[in-house]
Amino acid sequence: MSENSSNGGEITQVLKDRNPKKWYAVYTTPRAEKLVAERLEEAEVEVFLPLQKTYRVWSDRKKLVLKPLLTSYVFVHVTEKQFSKVFMTSGVVRFVSFEGRPASIPREQIDILRLLINSNEKIEVSSAVFAEGDRVEVMIGSLVGLKGELVRIGRANRVIVRIDRLDQNLILKIPKTFLRRIRNEE
Repeated sequence: MSENSSNGGEITQVLKDRNPKKWYAVYTTPRAEKLVAERLEEAEVEVFLPLQKTYRVWSDRKKLVLKPLLTSYVFVHVTEKQFSKVFMTSGVVRFVSFEGRPASIPREQIDILRLLINSNEKIEVSSAVFAEGDRVEVMIGSLVGLKGELVRIGRANRVIVRIDRLDQNLILKIPKTFLRRIRNEE
C-alpha cells in the first residue's frame, strides 16, 4: 500500500467523522408511516419504524395487525447531506426540529424503542407531560435494564420512558417488585 492511499483513507475517515450518521425523527402525513418507511428503504435510507402488534376487531372478525407505535413518526439514520433525500420522499412532512434545525435522537433512545417493541409488554403512548418521579430500572422480566420514571396512575404503578424532543411517553405496566430505585448519577 502506498503512502498516498494510506493518507486518503485517513482523510476519508476524518470527513465521515465530521458528518456522522445520526438518528432523526420525521413527521409523516396521517397513516402513511409504513408507506414512507418503504419509500425511504427503496431510496437506501436506513429506517426504523416501531410497530406494535395489536388486535383490530371488525363486526365479522378479529385480526392481529402491526400498527405504528408512534403515530405519524418514522426514524431515519442519516447524515446531514441526506436530509434532502429524506425530505423529498413522498409522505414526509418535515423533520422534527429544535430551534429550527432537525433534532437528532440519541441512539440509546432508539435502542430502548427496539427493546420495547421486541418485548411482549403492552405499551400505551401518551403526549401528556408527567411530573418528575423516582428513576427506576427493571430488574426482572423481558425488559431487564430498561430505565425510566415511575409515575402513579390510578392504582397501577407504571414506568414512563420519555422520548426526548418528540413530546411522547411510552407507558408500560410493570409490577413494582420488578423494579429497583436508581440514583440520578447512574
